[in-house]
Amino acid sequence: MKTSIFKSNLKINNYLILIIATITVSVNLSAQNNFTIEQVMSTSFPSGLITSSSGNMAAWIQNKNGVRNIFISDNGQIKKKVTSFTKDDGQAIGSLIFGPDNKYLFFVKGGAPNRKGEIPNSLSLPNITKREIWQLNLENKSLKLIFEGSSPMLSHNGKILVFITKKQIWKVDLTAEKKSEMVFSIRGRIGSLRWSPDDSKLAFVSSRSTHAYIGVYDFSNKKITYLSPSVDYDSNPVWSQDGKKIAYIKTPREANILPFMPRRTALPWSIYVGNIKNGSSKEIWKADDGNGSAFHSISAFNQLMWSANNFIVFPWEKTGWVHLYVIKSDGSKPKQLTSGDSEIKYASISHDKNTIVYSSNQGDIDRHHIWQVTIADGKNKQLTSGVGIEWSPQFSANKKKIFLISAGTTRPAQPAILNNSKIKLLEAVSDLSEFPKGKLVEPKQVIFTAADGMQIHGQLFLPPKRKKGKKYPAVIYTHGGSRRQMYLGFHDRGYYHNAYAFNQFLASKGYIVLSVNYRSGIGYGMEFREALNYGARGASEFQDVLGAGIYLRNRVDVDAKRIGLWGGSYGGFLTAMGLAKASNLFAAGVDLHGVHDWNVVINNFVSGYDPAKSKEAAKLAFDSSPIAYIKDWKSPVLLIHGDDDRNVPFSETVDLVEALRKNNIDFEQLIFPDEVHGFLLHSNWIKAFNASYDFFERKLKKK
Repeated sequence: MKTSIFKSNLKINNYLILIIATITVSVNLSAQNNFTIEQVMSTSFPSGLITSSSGNMAAWIQNKNGVRNIFISDNGQIKKKVTSFTKDDGQAIGSLIFGPDNKYLFFVKGGAPNRKGEIPNSLSLPNITKREIWQLNLENKSLKLIFEGSSPMLSHNGKILVFITKKQIWKVDLTAEKKSEMVFSIRGRIGSLRWSPDDSKLAFVSSRSTHAYIGVYDFSNKKITYLSPSVDYDSNPVWSQDGKKIAYIKTPREANILPFMPRRTALPWSIYVGNIKNGSSKEIWKADDGNGSAFHSISAFNQLMWSANNFIVFPWEKTGWVHLYVIKSDGSKPKQLTSGDSEIKYASISHDKNTIVYSSNQGDIDRHHIWQVTIADGKNKQLTSGVGIEWSPQFSANKKKIFLISAGTTRPAQPAILNNSKIKLLEAVSDLSEFPKGKLVEPKQVIFTAADGMQIHGQLFLPPKRKKGKKYPAVIYTHGGSRRQMYLGFHDRGYYHNAYAFNQFLASKGYIVLSVNYRSGIGYGMEFREALNYGARGASEFQDVLGAGIYLRNRVDVDAKRIGLWGGSYGGFLTAMGLAKASNLFAAGVDLHGVHDWNVVINNFVSGYDPAKSKEAAKLAFDSSPIAYIKDWKSPVLLIHGDDDRNVPFSETVDLVEALRKNNIDFEQLIFPDEVHGFLLHSNWIKAFNASYDFFERKLKKK
């Protein structure tokens, strides 16, 4: 009997050991796929990439956990940190400029002011924050304060630095121990400072509310000449190589043109060339009526690029897609440099002014790769391809290398160098020590049908090791903008780089996530971007969100009762629209600084907008807003907003909360004092995402 009991107990103990071992293995396997929001957000985001005009150096800014520092690479070597900032202080760094012989680097620290002139102070520091220009010694890493200001531009000989402060042009002589001094002060807002090739003159744009001039300041006689002043908007001045002429864009003024509404055509824009000697200008080209008559910009230092052989390169949307064109500086029929059902996003000209390097989604519409085109003969060459995403290309001084930023589906953005079609990352392995390498999923491209029949692209994040037959909660992500495109990988903008990381985190926690490239975004042509009845003219893009919800509801692996929404800015608007108009489909949502009444937001961008004077348009704008459907809103929402938001007024959340309370709608709020639209503090991103995850766990996971 004792032996039998012993054997029985032994068998039970063996079973227990087996069960415990199985559970342990299961837990360990689960833990292998788990990571925190802090870990997936631990990577540094590179931006502001520039190259030197000599010496093959590159510099850029990296934001790691909110700590912003400047890094350089010399001749393609692994990066080197040249500043020693240590705090998540919310103070942006930008406007990098290499000094003479690459011994110095100039930069601006501090964000842009709001309409009251206040510099961002996301830490709520008791002292007033400033926006300042600094000089960095690259040999000993010492810093020297130049002055309060922004938009620095260094003369070609490296002797004079000009900048803007308090709507005035100032300068500092870098060859002498002199204080900064004002050059001139004029009416209007000054921008686009451009030195002449011989450094004797300075071109600029003077914006005056209803119109804008191209001005030229002559340092020798201290006089300003305006190039053929008119009632139009003149912009983007670029000097000829001999310094005798300036090309610029002229855009006719049209009254009552409001943002967040489709605009497929306009009074055609044109290119003018001004004579510096007498101030006269001549139109050398004018856009055709129809497609391309409304100017659409690309990401470039200047929208016009003057080549060494006196050609002018510019973006145009004649075919319904943004491409590069070239025209002789004395006028001719433009020649198309790039083509296809694709769009140019980033472009820069080589230091010898003969070649353009650019990013395009040609042949890979949900990614961007690097191409180059020779201006003289229009020969294009694709330089990168595959599952990676590349942007911000810049030629080295000798054109043998191209510096760029590279990312992938599971690899965050990193600075890199392209040499002989091979990408070499400039980041050390230790920089990704906290990042959950090998634990992210590869999003799948999906094309689904909107509620009104339009075909819409998205990226689908599926939980790792899904179980057959199990139904998962799902979340739809809608980006901001709306002039954005999400990719099948980490994004080229810090805001969406963070959003991609959070989508990956949600997938790791058992959510099916669908990121939606809704109509009015970029990447799919002009007609898609300028979608009929979008925004304040009818919110037709909401049909895409409905279609996304229906697509998820019909998937066998989605629990139809647990579909949520999240998004920021314009994406917050679509989140609120989904909850207000389709609470039967969407069970919960997270709305970051979202638009809730188009009339309020339009007024924030167009100060003269008065809904009372445009009653019909104002009513349509209101009817295109979430606040109009508050009576139908049933699902809970988490609202997140910073109260120094310069894009979407904080009052949008204040007013929505009042309406939610009056209608007994379940809501939660997370408010960041003194924070701006795109959170400057990394800690606030972490708080926002942790709160969002907790909210979804309570409202979706445990529903």
